[in-house]
Amino acid sequence: MSVMVFCTSQPLPNNTDSNLTVYESCKDLNEVLIWYLILQFINIFVGIPANFIVVWLIRKSKGDSSTSDMYIFHLAVLDILFCLIFPLELANILYLTNSGTWYVLRFFYGMKDTSPLLLSCICLDRYVAVVHPITFTKIKDRLHRRALVIVAWLLILSFSVAKSALGNVVDFDKIYMGIILVVFAFMVFCNIAILLALRHSGPGRDEMHPVKKRAFNLVLIILAIIVFNYFPPVALFPFQECFTRQVFKCYIHYIAFGLLNLSSSIQPVLYLSKAKLSWGLDCCQTSKSDMQSTEATENMSTTHIDL
Repeated sequence: MSVMVFCTSQPLPNNTDSNLTVYESCKDLNEVLIWYLILQFINIFVGIPANFIVVWLIRKSKGDSSTSDMYIFHLAVLDILFCLIFPLELANILYLTNSGTWYVLRFFYGMKDTSPLLLSCICLDRYVAVVHPITFTKIKDRLHRRALVIVAWLLILSFSVAKSALGNVVDFDKIYMGIILVVFAFMVFCNIAILLALRHSGPGRDEMHPVKKRAFNLVLIILAIIVFNYFPPVALFPFQECFTRQVFKCYIHYIAFGLLNLSSSIQPVLYLSKAKLSWGLDCCQTSKSDMQSTEATENMSTTHIDL
């Protein structure tokens, strides 16, 4: 049996020639690097304003927010911080050869690497709301959610500091792969469980309440985007030994993390589109009893893209 090889979550300087920039070291294989930079530009012009709007909306509707909005708020803040480092990242790729900049970049890369911890909190919240609604009503207060947010941030910052200081240590990379594999499996499990619960909650196999059907379609989209954003590193990184060092450094890293980093734009855009749809639905509600009967399912439909 071949040995599974792990790698870092972001490209590291080429230690064989520290006088070369990242772009120069990948000059023969720079197509994917250019593609990666384009995706990062999208995060600057779409991700930052969209996440700021998400933060503003959640703060504005503080008294009438969903139970998972607390996690979404902190995730949006994390994505804003990550997107703001792009000017330094761009300078580092094209011009800088000083290894000191990597300490700063690795810290923010570490934050993005562990952002799925907040996503898993959202998934857990929605999973309990749909699959175990009675339990959900008993723990609907926000005390335990604040505790989860604090624990998540402590883990995120601890990992980021460790990555900044120890990012060049080969064995340290296994920690990241362990995190991404476990969290990815957990997110997929939660969303599939939600889909199955919604699918079998109607009076007949081919019948589903319109609100539940909208929620089902939304979670299906969420599951597809989770796979789109997070499956590439899960699928590619364990097979580092199958690629040459140059191909892995210049292609595989940027393919996987270009898609993963794009979640900083996709997540808030879907949340905002969902918020607009929910506003339209609220305007069309005419029956108070209908609203009460579908409250739990509508609450689930407020789930953010980052499930």
